[in-house]
Amino acid sequence: MREIGVTTRKDIHNSEIPVLCKSCEARHRGICGALDSDQLIELAKHTRQVKQHSGAELVADSEEVNSYANVMQGVVKLTKMLSDGRQQVIGLQFAPDFLGRPFATESKMSAEAASDVSLCKIPRKALEAMMKESPELEHRLLMQTLKELDEARDWMVTLGRKTAAEKVASFLYLIATHIDPSLDPDEMTSAKFDLPLTRVDIADFLGLTVETVSRQLTKLRKDDVIQIEHNRTFIVPSMERLELRCG
Repeated sequence: MREIGVTTRKDIHNSEIPVLCKSCEARHRGICGALDSDQLIELAKHTRQVKQHSGAELVADSEEVNSYANVMQGVVKLTKMLSDGRQQVIGLQFAPDFLGRPFATESKMSAEAASDVSLCKIPRKALEAMMKESPELEHRLLMQTLKELDEARDWMVTLGRKTAAEKVASFLYLIATHIDPSLDPDEMTSAKFDLPLTRVDIADFLGLTVETVSRQLTKLRKDDVIQIEHNRTFIVPSMERLELRCG
């Protein structure tokens, strides 16, 4: 696994936040939004930005936890290996999601870069020490964990109750509203994005066959709910129309 390290530069005055933090579009909605400028400077002493290419393994199942990460850009695929060797996609993470479980000694799943990703890596000891000193940080982490739990429960409804057509539409809506951290989902009227998963992964994630996924994508395209360029770039002319197809 090849990492591209980026040195974290800091302003010399405590009244200003670190330069890297200023450029982070996910900061205000992520765990760092709970920190003041002095706390950000302290945290930046331990963090480093890492870029990973699509397909890179970020975390291995049952791996010892030595660090955590904030997703700054891109999509992370969470998977679990079954006893018979099959892989199950169990979740996706976007900016500003938190990758890892605080206070866990080993990982319970694998994480892979579904697209090119940018991560802000934080050593485990440094973050857990800051959590003890900052109730706001601990609260923000708890809120993000509960948000992830709520989204997982919502996705259980999608997988358990929705039709194949509604599942595929819901998946596309999920990607469209989460893939760009600079956009407000409530204000989106249209969208354009590169699909971060293969058809096989989408089928795995939705509990469908690859053929069913392809048929439903074709139907959405024929109904002009989506447009597809180069087999990977998706255009949603109307987010409202796509949302209606989600059931």
